[in-house]
Amino acid sequence: MNLFILVFFIVCCSVTAGEDERLPNKCEVCKFLTVELQDALEKTSRSKEVLEVGEVLDTGRRRRKIKYNTSETRLTEAVDDICERVLQYNVHAERPGSLRYAKGTSQTMETLKNLVHKGVKVDLGLPYELWDEPSVEVSDMKKQCETMLEQHEEVVEDWYFHHQDQRLEDFLCRSHVLKASEQECMKEAWKGDMGTKGGREGDNGDTTHDAAEL
Repeated sequence: MNLFILVFFIVCCSVTAGEDERLPNKCEVCKFLTVELQDALEKTSRSKEVLEVGEVLDTGRRRRKIKYNTSETRLTEAVDDICERVLQYNVHAERPGSLRYAKGTSQTMETLKNLVHKGVKVDLGLPYELWDEPSVEVSDMKKQCETMLEQHEEVVEDWYFHHQDQRLEDFLCRSHVLKASEQECMKEAWKGDMGTKGGREGDNGDTTHDAAEL
């Protein structure tokens, strides 16, 4: 009986979260776009690779050599699939504002999966194998990310070549994309799930970060 009440309560919470479903706003899209792009660039920032560019002419002039970590190639490769990375996020409905978007499994979904593994029948209105598919919100964020990146491609290039002394979220989001009244989500920072061992650990043992931390 107690188990039935628990399942009923959790499913009701899940349904309520679904009813509160909202599409990500411009601030949230820009925030996570910059998080993923800065993260992608950081992974190649220490590369020692040297590129040869230009054509060898009949005059015998050599091809010009440039460092990969300051090249346009590095930026192009980082930007290429940056919005696809947004699909790795999940909706954590128990968190406020932009913090609802994070990688890793939400507390609610983790609890429901644990119940299924224990043999409890949980009906969310879709097959179990689709539970981890990107939500409507996350899919919409990806589409908005692609549009935003296309519209502000020159701004991103300007930052990359001339303004990397500034954080990308400040240069792109605060200075070019968002009005002052649209920047509220930029102030939101993840402090870790209350009551979770270690303060920043997800239910599955993986570290879960907020955008501002990556």
